[in-house]
Amino acid sequence: MADRKNTGLDRARVAGTALDLLNEVGLEGLTVRLIAARLGVKAPALYWHFKDKQALLDEMATEITRRLAAEAGPLAPGADWRDVFRGRQCLLRDHLLRYRDGARVYSGTRFTDTGYAAPMEVNLRLLVDAGFTPRAAARAWFTAYAYTIGFVIEEQAMAPFDPGEVEARTERLADFPLAAQAGPELFGDADAGFRRGLDVIVAGLVPVA
Repeated sequence: MADRKNTGLDRARVAGTALDLLNEVGLEGLTVRLIAARLGVKAPALYWHFKDKQALLDEMATEITRRLAAEAGPLAPGADWRDVFRGRQCLLRDHLLRYRDGARVYSGTRFTDTGYAAPMEVNLRLLVDAGFTPRAAARAWFTAYAYTIGFVIEEQAMAPFDPGEVEARTERLADFPLAAQAGPELFGDADAGFRRGLDVIVAGLVPVA
């Protein structure tokens, strides 16, 4: 096994390199060997830091969270909780979209440190101060969080639809008028569609136990 002292590596550097490569090759093409080659070391050098690829994905997701937290910053005094709530989910989507397959990397991983706790505390405090119980605040936040990740997974998995494709779909579904009319909403402007879906969630949030 490679000499740990001679690699000059740390977990953050490996994770950052992996995120850079992710944009080039996608999740399926991302391998420990490829990351090691980009870093100029042999693959065994990375196993000093990560026991397997899943452990590396956990660190990559944690690094995304660090970058997200740094950009989110503190809450603006007096801001409406609904606006802040929407804004934080939009920021999460923005960060996931910065990386090819970013939502797939993020989904189902386990954070490797407690750095996520401080921004989570801020987000939950936002809702508690608006009248939510801690339990209701946690459920409300996780519901929107799951919506955002699921939306981006689907968004990144589908090739963009051009207007001609949507129009052709509408014509094929002429016998199913509601399904036909859904096409522009489902396959049109992703930014607008995400915000409208988020509005639906926010409209249903009430301070309940």
